Amino acid sequence: MTLRMLRCIAVFVCLCPLWAFAEDWTEFRGPTGQGHSTATGLPVHWSDTENVRWKVDVPGKGWSSPIVVHGRIYLTTAVVPEGDNGNDRSLRAICLDAATGNTVWDVEVFEQTDATTHIHGKNSHASPTPITDGQHVFVHFGTNGTACLTLDGRVVWRNRDLVYDPRHGSGGSPVLVDDLLVVSCDGHDVQFVAALDRKTGEIRWKKERPSSDSIKKFAFCTPLVIAAENRRQIVSVGANSVVAYDPADGSEIWMLRHPGYSTIPRPVFAHGLVYVCTSFDQSRLLAIRPDGRGDVTDTHVEWESQRGAPHSPSLLAVGDDLYAISDKGILSCFDAETGEVRWTHRVGGNFSASPLFADGKIYLQSEEGVGTVFAPGAEYEELARNDMKAPSLASYAVDGTALLIRTEGQLFRIEGR
Repeated sequence: MTLRMLRCIAVFVCLCPLWAFAEDWTEFRGPTGQGHSTATGLPVHWSDTENVRWKVDVPGKGWSSPIVVHGRIYLTTAVVPEGDNGNDRSLRAICLDAATGNTVWDVEVFEQTDATTHIHGKNSHASPTPITDGQHVFVHFGTNGTACLTLDGRVVWRNRDLVYDPRHGSGGSPVLVDDLLVVSCDGHDVQFVAALDRKTGEIRWKKERPSSDSIKKFAFCTPLVIAAENRRQIVSVGANSVVAYDPADGSEIWMLRHPGYSTIPRPVFAHGLVYVCTSFDQSRLLAIRPDGRGDVTDTHVEWESQRGAPHSPSLLAVGDDLYAISDKGILSCFDAETGEVRWTHRVGGNFSASPLFADGKIYLQSEEGVGTVFAPGAEYEELARNDMKAPSLASYAVDGTALLIRTEGQLFRIEGR
């Protein structure tokens, strides 16, 4: 190796931040909250046996996505105690060694004993994804409770004061901003957004949703923290409205009304626009300028589309394109700035999980467990189709050069050799 080559390598290492080599997957949809990873070398081909570094059984049932920090994986699950009639559940947090899949600890956080709790057939009692600040892991089980644990499994605090009727179960994951843990609590009966003190779990602020005449007011969306107009905003999509809250006190910055409910997709922020989907009944894709004040329903929608807007999977912005995979497997590519449909393609299958962009490729995971990889661009170019042969509703997580895929009952580390 020549001296010139060594100098080039040294300059490259000095200029590249650590996250260019590896990143922790800290929350739902990764460190940006928008499905982007800086990882390279992720596998393109896999199955339930090919490129499987390890797979482990996960007790109980949960559709929360895994997160990764400091070489450990954290996820949640709901376990029916042996011999129980099925109404009681142990709501648990689990830590696995990322390299081996071995269980580091498995802790009961809450005991659920409400026999009247009902969930949708595609939901679970442990669907919200945990989040970490690098020192703690925060788990959320909707109205059944929110908690903070140390990374070694010690419970720091519990909060069961966020009470509402979730109708089809809980789904939205928490977000962190400053010293707050923020959750959307959109039930059939009451709808509000709450911020908990991340150190104590006490409620710092709680804001009711804008009033609505609709009888369907429940939602399951994960908020997104953005920086716009020289201020941070917590953008939270509920039934019938999208609201941007000031993290400091929860005051409303702007609000936009929409006709949907049971909203699920997490917002995406790109090109100075917030992209949201309104879910049921007829989902609309809205591109919103976040520079308004008050009610911006009639003034700040840059463009909208009813074509290809998903009910469940979140959107994905890559370059000048915005990708949407519908619940029924129709993939659409939009011009992110104008809303023009560039192309559509029938991928097939049913979708709940949100897409991932990494290493110049886009990854989709169907409810049937089929992972489709394609190249973003002017037309659809499929690179691989990979069948896990098991149901999968959780979204991808990334750890180094590996994909973490949660199926019903198992977690896989998929990694090329």
